[in-house]
Amino acid sequence: MVSPAVLPYIFFAIGIVIGSFLCLCAYRIPRGESILYPPSRCSHCGRRIKAIDLVPLLNYVWLRGRCRFCGCGISVFHPLSELSTGLLFMAACLCYGLSVPLIKALFFISLFILISVIDMEHYIIPDKVIVFALCVGIIFMIFTGDPAFTSALAGFGAALLFLLVLAVASRGGMGGGDIKLAAVMGLCLGWPNGAVAVLLGCLLAGLAGLTLILLKVKCRKDVIPFGPFLSAGTLIALHSGSEIISWYFNSVLIVN
Repeated sequence: MVSPAVLPYIFFAIGIVIGSFLCLCAYRIPRGESILYPPSRCSHCGRRIKAIDLVPLLNYVWLRGRCRFCGCGISVFHPLSELSTGLLFMAACLCYGLSVPLIKALFFISLFILISVIDMEHYIIPDKVIVFALCVGIIFMIFTGDPAFTSALAGFGAALLFLLVLAVASRGGMGGGDIKLAAVMGLCLGWPNGAVAVLLGCLLAGLAGLTLILLKVKCRKDVIPFGPFLSAGTLIALHSGSEIISWYFNSVLIVN
C-alpha cells in the first residue's frame, strides 16, 4: 500500500513523463505525423535520441538545452511543459485524492498542456485534438453523470454563442479553433461552470495582452494565442467554478 504522503510525488513523476510525451505530440500532430512511430529524434538533424537523453527535466539540464549530436537548441517549451504537467498532476492528487474527479482533472490537465504548447508555437488548435476532447468528455458524462445532459447542452450553447459574438466583434481576432474548443469545454463542464471558464479565459487573455502591450513586447494588432488562457480558465472553473459563482452572487451582487 502506497503511503498517502508519497502519492503526490508519484503523480509528479508520472506528470513529467506524460509532459514529455505531450511535447512529442505537440510537435508531431500539427505536422500530421504519427505520435507512436518513429521513436523520438532531433527535429533539426533527425538523429534518434538516446534513451539516457529522454529522462524528463534532467535531460535539458545535462544537455544544456542542446542536441547531443548537432548542437541545435532544444525548445524551452519542453522542460516547462514537463514541469508544469508534473506540478499540476501533484496539485490534482492533493485536491481530489484517488477518485473519479482526479481522473477527469488529469485528462483536462494533459489536454490543456498539449493545446497550450501547440497554440503558442503554431497559433492553431487542431481539429483532431478537439474531437478527441469531445469524445472523452461525452464518455465522462455518460458514465459519471457529471455534468447532466441538459447542463452540458446549456454549457455548450453558452460558450459557443459567447465566443461567436466575440469573434464577430473582434473582426477575425478570434480563431475557429478557439470557438470550437470553448464549445467543447462548455459541454464538458456544463452550465454555469462552462460560462465561468470562458469568462475567466477572456479575462486572463485581456490582462496578459494589456501587460504585454504596456511592456512593449506586443503591439495592439499582434496576435496572442487564446488557447492557453482558455485552458487556464477551464482548469480554474473545473476546480473552483461553484465557489467563484457563490462569491460573485454573495459579494459582488449584494454589494451593488
